[in-house]
Amino acid sequence: MRTARRAGKALGACAAAALLALASPAGTAQAAEGLLYIDGTEHEEPSGCYPLGDFAPPKVTNLTDETAWVWSGPNCDGEVKQEIAPGTTAIGRGRSLYIE
Repeated sequence: MRTARRAGKALGACAAAALLALASPAGTAQAAEGLLYIDGTEHEEPSGCYPLGDFAPPKVTNLTDETAWVWSGPNCDGEVKQEIAPGTTAIGRGRSLYIE
């Protein structure tokens, strides 16, 4: 009887794990690995949209494993104006920056 209960518990745990694996959304977003600097402000493991300011274009240093995209509008809307590749520094000529 004890063996049957143990086997039942083990099967139940396996079934629960399988259900959790199937319920997880595919392609979940992850932050870029590394550092992103916008005018000297450090962002560790950056992810999402960052404002670039309204007046002087900022210096952006992308030390991550992802490309950073500079957008013409605030909140990463409008059109992509520039890409800043991993390991490079550029002047961000737009209003916001997106990185995954």
